[in-house]
Amino acid sequence: MPVETHVLMDGALHVYRRENSRYWQCSTYLGSLNHRQTTKEVNLAAAKDFARDWYMERCVEDRQRRRGGAPLLDNPVQLLVAGPGASTDGRRRRTPTGPTFGDAANAFTSEFEVITLGERNAEYVKQKSDHVRVHLLPFFGKFALGDINAGTVQEYRVHRQTSRLDPKTGKPKKPARATLHGEVVTLRQVLKTANRKGWIDALPDMSAPYKTSGKVEHRAWFSPEEYKILYEATRERAKNPPKERWREVCETFHDYVLFMGNTGLRPDESARLQMRDVKIVQDESTGERILEIEVRGKRGVGFCKSMPGAILPFERVRKRKQLKPTDVIFGKTPRELMNTVLEELNLKFDRDDHIRTCYSLRHTYICLRLLEGADIYQVAKNCRTSVEMIEKFYGRHLKNNIDASAVNVRKAKPKPIAARRKVTKPAT
Repeated sequence: MPVETHVLMDGALHVYRRENSRYWQCSTYLGSLNHRQTTKEVNLAAAKDFARDWYMERCVEDRQRRRGGAPLLDNPVQLLVAGPGASTDGRRRRTPTGPTFGDAANAFTSEFEVITLGERNAEYVKQKSDHVRVHLLPFFGKFALGDINAGTVQEYRVHRQTSRLDPKTGKPKKPARATLHGEVVTLRQVLKTANRKGWIDALPDMSAPYKTSGKVEHRAWFSPEEYKILYEATRERAKNPPKERWREVCETFHDYVLFMGNTGLRPDESARLQMRDVKIVQDESTGERILEIEVRGKRGVGFCKSMPGAILPFERVRKRKQLKPTDVIFGKTPRELMNTVLEELNLKFDRDDHIRTCYSLRHTYICLRLLEGADIYQVAKNCRTSVEMIEKFYGRHLKNNIDASAVNVRKAKPKPIAARRKVTKPAT
């Protein structure tokens, strides 16, 4: 027998709780039939909300039945799945209606590949699809777009930081900051697609909470002393390779290190570089022989003037490979060999535990130019980047940017009173 009963909807709906039960029940009489349903709720207010929704669904189904049609929903009440890692408390909710995140993700991937065809790097386009397939869809796939809010995005961040465990240590294996940022960018692009199609009215706030501004850290580079250690080691490796059949690879790698350190190209730009893109010229302003390079990379077509030190490695590679105008000079970035050499020299990480890669040779070029007093605007123009990027990631940690004469200013001390009287005393 019910021990506590509440009447809703002008007496048509009853909410009650049986003896020795902690869940509330709801019941109604429609179409000559009694309908009963457990709310799976302990809280009375939540049970009433559920009962009202359930009652309206029964009314719609009864109207459909009386008109000779099929029921509106075969199973209108289902468990709401909140995504991986969410707690399940047995509460029952209506299945979310409207377009889901999966619909928006499918629309985004099909549009993005077509619209950016030829404009963005193929690997970048593929990376967006991987973000959606591997990470976003498993978490957001069953969400209705209207249910994704700032809290849901934050739950995704927490999920990515804690879902994977390192098999050796058992601790969470956290993704890199740039990796997680890229996934959130893809999430924003998917929701923008939904917004353009009218599926949502506005995008939720996706900014990271508890973080106003991050540390300004310099990018990994080689100091002049470390860069000398690196190219001397690659030179020795070129003369005495571990195996004779690796000689040409080691010689090309040595030339690659010198070429990159004297041009500041990005690794992807050097991988696309062909013989016809490089010319040896006599520079009018300096009177030195340098390389004029037509660069094709992430910023489209740009131009670069090298340091004189890039001439010799370029000529060696050209002679060794007998390159034709359309041949690629270096080709695939030698990541494995770079990692091997850096580990042998104990230079894989800098003092702040930033990892060094082939990209660090570009950072080295920029830092060395600034240390020599080069104009920051000209360096940015030659490297196809902005002054803001150089000031933020390269210039702040260079000691030569601080003018000691402007900092170490000392205020002149007044002379003692006795000395001043002696100077002002008239001669007798």
